[in-house]
Amino acid sequence: MSGCCSGCRSSDNQTNNHEKIDFVSGWVSEFLVPKMDCPSEEAMIRMAFDSMEPKAILKFDIPNRLVNICHANNLDEITQRMESLNYGAVPNNTKEVSVSEIAQAQQSSLVDDKNEAVTLKSLLVINGLMFFIEIMVGLYAQSTGLIADSLDMFADAAVYALALFAVGKSAQLKLRTAHISGWLQLILALAVIVEVVRRLIIGNEPMSLLMMGMGVIALIANIACLMLIFKDKDKGAHMKASWIFSANDVIANAGVIIAGGLVFVTGSALPDLIIGFIIGIIVLNGAKRILLLRDGN
Repeated sequence: MSGCCSGCRSSDNQTNNHEKIDFVSGWVSEFLVPKMDCPSEEAMIRMAFDSMEPKAILKFDIPNRLVNICHANNLDEITQRMESLNYGAVPNNTKEVSVSEIAQAQQSSLVDDKNEAVTLKSLLVINGLMFFIEIMVGLYAQSTGLIADSLDMFADAAVYALALFAVGKSAQLKLRTAHISGWLQLILALAVIVEVVRRLIIGNEPMSLLMMGMGVIALIANIACLMLIFKDKDKGAHMKASWIFSANDVIANAGVIIAGGLVFVTGSALPDLIIGFIIGIIVLNGAKRILLLRDGN
């Protein structure tokens, strides 16, 4: 997150969308925010400070409902903006901080964004690769479940690409990015449901062993994604969206494996069609949650 305090001056150099700032003096105010219990409230607080000059550095402790704000000599304005959100914000204390402490806060912010970018790049590579593999296997195996799951992987890859673009940007842009990914998820979910109906009409014969084998590989890939993103899932709406998508994928992968087993046992294509439809519904629900993130859901 970008920001500076009173008496700072900016250089012409920029790194990861942050200004390199020479700080002279500043204050840190801690606020207790009782109604801040998820990243959507964090996003709203960030937006409340986007237009403020000089900029402030915000550090969030969501589990303890605390916000520390490095700011200029404008505590009244800081307090007014916090109270205007109606989250019950109460100032705990304000103290003057040294040049080194302010610089450390700025550096910590830059490091967080760098680590976040590394995580998103890894997620993008995993999901992009799995999309190409799974859709080819799904088409060959005539499996609606695998095709649906591959499209979900594609949606996730797009989500991570959009989230990567948002790293270091304003909270408002992060929310907009999350919403774009939600709309993409919605479109692909509808496409999956249409494909299920089409195959129900024309018929198909899915290969159960390929379904189960590919389902296991996809499950391992998505568990790896969840492990990668766990430490960053509370760092903004765009990362929360990424976490929701990966969690949905694990559920979908397990369903594909079970459906493959049922196809093998019964010899019927119906379990494959059912899991394809269920994945479509899961994707729709994920899209809904993403699109409602800034409303506190």
